[in-house]
Amino acid sequence: MATIGVQEIRPPTLSPTSEPPPLFDGTTRLYMSYTCPFAQRVWITRNHKGLQEKIKLVPLDLQNKPAWYKEKVYPENKVPSLEHNGKVIGESIDLIKYVDTNFEGPSLVPNDPAKKEFGEELIKYVDTFTKDVFGSFKGEPVIQTTASFDYLENALGKFDGPFFLGEFSLVDIVYIPFIERFQFAFSELYKHDITAGRPKFAIWIEELNKNDAYKQTKLADPQEFVAFIKKIFLGQK
Repeated sequence: MATIGVQEIRPPTLSPTSEPPPLFDGTTRLYMSYTCPFAQRVWITRNHKGLQEKIKLVPLDLQNKPAWYKEKVYPENKVPSLEHNGKVIGESIDLIKYVDTNFEGPSLVPNDPAKKEFGEELIKYVDTFTKDVFGSFKGEPVIQTTASFDYLENALGKFDGPFFLGEFSLVDIVYIPFIERFQFAFSELYKHDITAGRPKFAIWIEELNKNDAYKQTKLADPQEFVAFIKKIFLGQK
């Protein structure tokens, strides 16, 4: 198991001129991007379970992917995807469940049936949550997202502990890559703190920021996300 607290050296991002790794040679590979929140979910799961030596990162340039990725690895041409046991699977939520189930390391699903049920409910809600927040950028984000962020604040009160299910789980992993980006964007663009009036939400973020599995995956330059919001949703260059 990898040593917690040791900073992993990030492999270089591969572009069209980069040679592919030796595909399907028995090595388990996570094809990802350092800026993709969906890939970040699987990256955090890998780290938490101590699989840094078992699952190799293969970062790709999302704006200019190598042709071999679509042709030889994953015809969907999206990240994340996982090369494991001679096959490739994708979709971030499917992947975090797959990694949790099929690899060694601490489980990210609690045994308590009530927690399992609530966890699935929260995981199903995440797409609604992210669509609501992204959609708000074309309107009045601070006002329009009140109910969405309040939902998370209320969810964090269901069980004892700072995390959604009390202990750290797949639910936290599903949400944190997007919360990381939204917190920065709301602060930069609207001078708004999304944790204001939401003490449980504030503690949740604070606790996650102490988590080595997550900390190692944080955006190197969150301004890139702000630039993305300005370009795609606000029509700014």
